[in-house]
Amino acid sequence: MVAGHLREQNGIYQMILCYKDTNNKRCSKSISTGLPVKGNKKKAEALLAQTRKEFIPPIWNKDTHVHVFLVEWIQYAPLEAAEFSQYKHHINRWIVPYFKEHISSISELSVQELEQYFSSLRKADNPQIAGSQHLISTSHHILLMAFSHAVSSGWVEKNPLVSINPETGKGEILFADFILKWLAVIKYKVQITTYAGYRSNVEKRIEPYFRERGYTLNELSDNPEFIQDYYTYELEERHVKPNTVIRRHANIHKCLDYAVQLKLLKDNPADRVQRPEENTYEAQYYTNEEMVQLFKAAHGDPLEICIFLAAFYGMRRSEALGVKWSRIDMVNKTITVNHVVTDIYIDGHCQRVIKDKTKSKSSTRKLPLVPPFEAVLKYVYQKQHYQQYVCGDSYCKEYLDYINKTETGELIKPGYVTDHFQLLLKKNGLRRIRFHDLRHSCASLLYSYGVDLKAIQHWLGHSTISTTANIYTHFDYDQKINTANAMIQSLPASVFPGIGVN
Repeated sequence: MVAGHLREQNGIYQMILCYKDTNNKRCSKSISTGLPVKGNKKKAEALLAQTRKEFIPPIWNKDTHVHVFLVEWIQYAPLEAAEFSQYKHHINRWIVPYFKEHISSISELSVQELEQYFSSLRKADNPQIAGSQHLISTSHHILLMAFSHAVSSGWVEKNPLVSINPETGKGEILFADFILKWLAVIKYKVQITTYAGYRSNVEKRIEPYFRERGYTLNELSDNPEFIQDYYTYELEERHVKPNTVIRRHANIHKCLDYAVQLKLLKDNPADRVQRPEENTYEAQYYTNEEMVQLFKAAHGDPLEICIFLAAFYGMRRSEALGVKWSRIDMVNKTITVNHVVTDIYIDGHCQRVIKDKTKSKSSTRKLPLVPPFEAVLKYVYQKQHYQQYVCGDSYCKEYLDYINKTETGELIKPGYVTDHFQLLLKKNGLRRIRFHDLRHSCASLLYSYGVDLKAIQHWLGHSTISTTANIYTHFDYDQKINTANAMIQSLPASVFPGIGVN
């Protein structure tokens, strides 16, 4: 407890508190009681006694070492004599020796460091000690009080002890922290393109939302509605599509599955929420006449080969850019699709992904080399050799085996394909569709010429026929129309009275 006395100033009682700083220099602080001198002496004295008991002098700062702070703080803590003696002994016996060895300042003390300290107490359990549980709870209480003063003094924003379970000494893990750890774990377990998608979802949307609300893993387990609230927020506040929320749900579910695997949770709270209904995607596609117009417009364009590969062979953008000369068999007249080129964004930087692995096993396929395309390829091959000759040493030699290159031998960028395709359509007055919709157009034309869904599945490289059927739902409707017409033709006109009557 600090020393103190009353002083009269302008007819008001002032409390003068006296203490020494860390350099043993005498300091004082004046605090007004707000009480007039006349008739209020006893009230002022009582207020002074209470203030002396509760006042903790501002003699430390955020850079003060934890063990130094605790040894000096206990001298001023508002404790009864018995508590003071017990806590002082505990600080000197357990806390100070540990933090002297593991030097940390007030502002640097983290939940992880506290967990390590409490872990050391659990290991100290022996017959001579009442139990490590008692040590943990006592240490937690002392540190909680001390760091409450650090918070009120502005040295730290949040008391790290509030994130520690006082019974176990283990930190209450924030879901926002855990999902970032999970992201680091799965980085080398999934394809880099998949990881990039996960990371974008987590870092841009999921983690900031749950970080702001401070939910722990255990809180999500006890309150799965917190996860449901996030889906509602995305749908109603940010107006994202249900399919986007479903992808975010998949990220959250996999993350919490990992928490169950580590036995941090008993079960997955994401199993107890309702994900939104998947919105049906209706693919856009060009008619036969529009495809003819597109091929004419693309003649001589830098994207001519890419457009043909997507529209005729149904290739994805990454597959079209990944086609190599070495995968063109001029003898057996085949094109092998087993290499992809795409771009991903990590930490705001574009990263080129080139690999001999398609989206799925079924995406790796061998397609026939048709004569018109063979003729175009032979022309492009000669043209590229001429460009290499003209550019000389300035020609990029890294991508010689690729078909889709610039005049200087660089790979055509995926983003350029998407952007330039739109410019090509606008310039030639063609209906706006996405580059990926050329793949849909290919499937639609195949079906219109009587090719069944199973054959289209293999042509496009879908893993299951259900994927093909789900995307191209208009096929089913066309088939229903054909069925209806067949039924009409099979029945006599009398079945439909009034039909054909003017």
